[in-house]
Amino acid sequence: MSGPSSAWRRREERTAWFFLAPALAVLTLFFLLPILAAWLLSFTDFDLYALAHTENARLIGLGNYQRLAHDPTFWQALGNTFTFVLLGGPATIALSLVTAVLLNSRLTRGKELLRTIYFAPVVTTVVAVAAVWRYLYHPRFGLINYLLSFLGIAPLDWLQDPRWAMPALVLMAIWKNFGYNMVIFLAGLQNIPVTLYEAARLDGAGPLAQLRHITLPMLRPTLVFVTIITTIGYFQLFAEPYVMTNLGDPLNRTLSIVLLMYKEGYRWWNLGYAAAISFVLFLILLAASILQSRLRTKEPR
Repeated sequence: MSGPSSAWRRREERTAWFFLAPALAVLTLFFLLPILAAWLLSFTDFDLYALAHTENARLIGLGNYQRLAHDPTFWQALGNTFTFVLLGGPATIALSLVTAVLLNSRLTRGKELLRTIYFAPVVTTVVAVAAVWRYLYHPRFGLINYLLSFLGIAPLDWLQDPRWAMPALVLMAIWKNFGYNMVIFLAGLQNIPVTLYEAARLDGAGPLAQLRHITLPMLRPTLVFVTIITTIGYFQLFAEPYVMTNLGDPLNRTLSIVLLMYKEGYRWWNLGYAAAISFVLFLILLAASILQSRLRTKEPR
């Protein structure tokens, strides 16, 4: 019996590898090999001259990483990125969770229309969103300053004031991205058995008690997933400062890690240095993902 069954398993394995081979080949060619090439590139001084002739590239070991450790622009970009993540990430998750809970309520009317409205910014291009928000932030004619004038607050130059440029980008990012998390939370909420809420109401639990003891514990896996993807997405801040603040202005207060990598690699052609920045960002994202996954407690039974 063992002979025929072993031969059958081998045939199944060969068949599985046959169907997986095209996908694995594409993944290796367009994903794994470029990553390996970029990793090797980070140990060289590959620049514009090396593009003309590869002999101009030199192997410098950890030179790019040592340069990063002493580069004040890199540390400023890293600080700006962490500021964006710490301000925008929790606010986006909280807003999307509250919106999802309200839309999941039986008392809410027009759920389909509201979902469409809230999700529309997610599928809108950043350029179009930036054009609208730049007008909203206009120091003289913007709607936001107009509304603030009713509170007696003087007009603010949101995108050119170093104090307000990053909060302005955070506000726009929250508005644009919370709809995606909202849809994921809605899917998680709809998987919670209604009988749990009915039993809680019979026991005298109010809305806040139900949220604390039923909704949040049952949403824990979804919350961890949303937190990880939101953190990864916000660490890759690029389009917002690229379009709205002229590559990190004012005074590099909106310069992010990805934007610095872009400027080093495609504006100044320091490709080896840009590759080193990308792998530092990869290590940061890996550490953040592992930390958030380990903070996840046991799922409710």
